[in-house]
Amino acid sequence: MSEKSNKLGGRVVPSFRYRDAPGAIAWLCRAFGFEEQLVVPGENDTIVHAQLLLGNDMIMLGSSNSHGGNAYDKAVRPPDELGGHVSGGTYIVVDDADAHYARSQAAGAEVLMELEDAGYGGRGYSCRDPEGHVWSFGTYDPRVSD
Repeated sequence: MSEKSNKLGGRVVPSFRYRDAPGAIAWLCRAFGFEEQLVVPGENDTIVHAQLLLGNDMIMLGSSNSHGGNAYDKAVRPPDELGGHVSGGTYIVVDDADAHYARSQAAGAEVLMELEDAGYGGRGYSCRDPEGHVWSFGTYDPRVSD
């Protein structure tokens, strides 16, 4: 195990590819509350690598055309290249689902599942970002039990 200190929350870091990564970064910060930690620009207004923080959690992203076709880029595609489908989504625990929902709606997120109380606890919703990635936010934290 690494001797480096992990000041962030977990050890799972979702990664995404976007056609317009600079636009996605701006939108994710405005709509969901992410903050830029590291952004490595590439040629022709692309992003080679970016790290965004939401509290103690992180996501990474890059332009779908920024690496010139390495094995990862050949395997990971933006949703529009897959007929709008994704094979999974990202769930993020938030303190106030109602306020988060309002913020994402003001930024134009497409609602998939309306804000509601879950039968197993918590309150949350699911949406798509402008390029079709699926995000869920809620107050239910599966890592914490009563």
